[in-house]
Amino acid sequence: MSKKVKVSFVVPEGLQKDLREKIVLDGYSLKGKSQWVVEAVEKLLGLHTYMDLVKVNDHMQGFEKFESVSIDPALKMKLDESVIHVRRKYPELDGVQSLIMRTAILQRLL
Repeated sequence: MSKKVKVSFVVPEGLQKDLREKIVLDGYSLKGKSQWVVEAVEKLLGLHTYMDLVKVNDHMQGFEKFESVSIDPALKMKLDESVIHVRRKYPELDGVQSLIMRTAILQRLL
């Protein structure tokens, strides 16, 4: 089994609370948070419009809470590639990896 990679990002307090509640509601343990977020990221990156969704979420404010998840190196590579694609399309965006993570979580919560 390949070694997991830790990915950290910041979220607003409300989003963190919603995330934790939803993980439990979906039947994951709190230890299952990484798995839940991984599924959310894979789903987001599979969408044809993911870059536009990431751009829309750039207006989110107040990142007080720190989150981190463990993901497979293969997904980390996909995430890194996505960061490059988003930056090419929207060079004005900052913190693109965190933005992708937040967008994925938000999309799965909706």
